[in-house]
Amino acid sequence: MKPKHQRLALISLGFLLLAAATALVLTAFQENLVFFHSPTDLKTKEIAPQRRLRVGGLVEKGSLRKEGDAVVRFTVTDLANSVQVRFRGILPDLFREGQGVVAEGHFKDGVFVATEVLAKHDETYMPAEVADAIKKSGQWKGGTGKGGPGKGDQEKGAK
Repeated sequence: MKPKHQRLALISLGFLLLAAATALVLTAFQENLVFFHSPTDLKTKEIAPQRRLRVGGLVEKGSLRKEGDAVVRFTVTDLANSVQVRFRGILPDLFREGQGVVAEGHFKDGVFVATEVLAKHDETYMPAEVADAIKKSGQWKGGTGKGGPGKGDQEKGAK
């Protein structure tokens, strides 16, 4: 084989290895992505039972029930639809009924089983989809007017 053909074969092999590495990285990212959904999204979309996702909205007033062994049940609503949430652990200090919350976990037997619950100190924090649903219902209490956290909230996280 001529040196020109050897170089072409090496370059082709290099591109093939690069494409394979890129495919592996993208596959790993796909498995670790956690998507956010509002309760209304959950009613309208088909979601795999063990798919990890985040559910956000307001904790429905009167829905908080404490069970034994640090298990808490509550309902997350966007004022159009609701989702039952079950969480085992210690809730954040800022967690309360009527407050914005984001729960991360998966569905099991029609109940959202949360592994993590995040709460924010004022009611203006919530994902844009949930804020839009609340604005449409006429129960919006103020905030940034954009339906979501400010830039500082995004940088600091939802805790």
